[in-house]
Amino acid sequence: MTDSAKTIPSSHFDVIIIGAGAAGLMCAATAGYRGRRVLVIDHANKPGKKILMSGGGRCNFTNLNSTPANFLSDNPHFCISALKRYTPQHFVELVDRHGVEYVEKAPGQLFCKDSAKDILNVLKTECDWAGAEIRMRTTVSAVAETDGGYRLSTSSGTLSCESLVIASGGLSIPTMGATGFGYRIAEQFGLRVLATRAGLVPFTLHPELKEQLSPLSGISCPVEASCNHQHFREPMLVTHRGLSGPSMLQISSFWQPGDELAINLLPAQNVFDDLIGLRRDKPRSTLANYLSQYLPKRFAQAYNDLQGWSGPLQGYKNSDLEQIADTLRHWTIKPAGTEGYRTAEVTLGGIDTRQLSSKTMATLERPNLYFIGEVLDVTGHLGGHNFQWAWASGVAAGNDV
Repeated sequence: MTDSAKTIPSSHFDVIIIGAGAAGLMCAATAGYRGRRVLVIDHANKPGKKILMSGGGRCNFTNLNSTPANFLSDNPHFCISALKRYTPQHFVELVDRHGVEYVEKAPGQLFCKDSAKDILNVLKTECDWAGAEIRMRTTVSAVAETDGGYRLSTSSGTLSCESLVIASGGLSIPTMGATGFGYRIAEQFGLRVLATRAGLVPFTLHPELKEQLSPLSGISCPVEASCNHQHFREPMLVTHRGLSGPSMLQISSFWQPGDELAINLLPAQNVFDDLIGLRRDKPRSTLANYLSQYLPKRFAQAYNDLQGWSGPLQGYKNSDLEQIADTLRHWTIKPAGTEGYRTAEVTLGGIDTRQLSSKTMATLERPNLYFIGEVLDVTGHLGGHNFQWAWASGVAAGNDV
């Protein structure tokens, strides 16, 4: 073979995967180890951009407690098969083999000790060992079905394959290159796409409340947030735009425009009993004194002022204290909206999974066309669950393509 012949890439592959993110790279390595000739293409300049920015650059790569109950979907049973067959322990064994050090920041939530680059390097190394090629800066302008599979018109020429995997992600964080490409391909081949919206996203506030809370930007409080029969007890962060932090991101996936949020500011306390006891023992104590025992001092004072509570506890009747306790348990806020896809960690909705095999991620009418990861209508809670879905769905497809 001449040198020039060596440098000309072949245009036909057993498997082409569109999307060099978590799900796509996992699928590529899995398929490559089965002896399939695999090409991963992506329009971005480098793979795994969302991996690198996740978890504050440390990548919360799985959750040891991940179960199907941690996922939202219009077809909730779909995710069970893949998640059972590729568990968090399987991925932990993979990173252990590569010597990646990690920490458990919150129960079950595993983060890289050093950098998210460690997880991306694991995936790139696995693809290398499995013989899967990764080709970046490659945009796809058209996909057509052929007798033997699919033909792709791309910026680097025409490519063809037997099996095509769409791992192009959702609409969240467009600055990372997110587009609706996967949904367009699904619709091209007759699949239904359910309405999409931003998930795991901070809330924005109406001007009056935003102005009242703006001096508290950067303050975090442990709360319980509730909406539409769902509740999460995790920290809330006040920002210069509104409310963020784990509790707000979690509940945002269940919130709809116009809904109210109920925030329990003291979920670990029996507030009424506390106030009765404090009034008895220290009648000259104030509500601000009480709040500052459990909340950051600046937040306690500002919230006290917001409610207009003043004077010592000895001036409050039992009925007053009951009302105050109820207010602290159910601080009701109607958000103006969310920050949208710009900062959303995930996209809710997507390709209707009723049209796919839950075992292989293949479309039922076209067994050589697969969809994996965030492009599907499967969305995890905050805390490593969405990465676990990427790994599990990637492996499920990789074992079949």
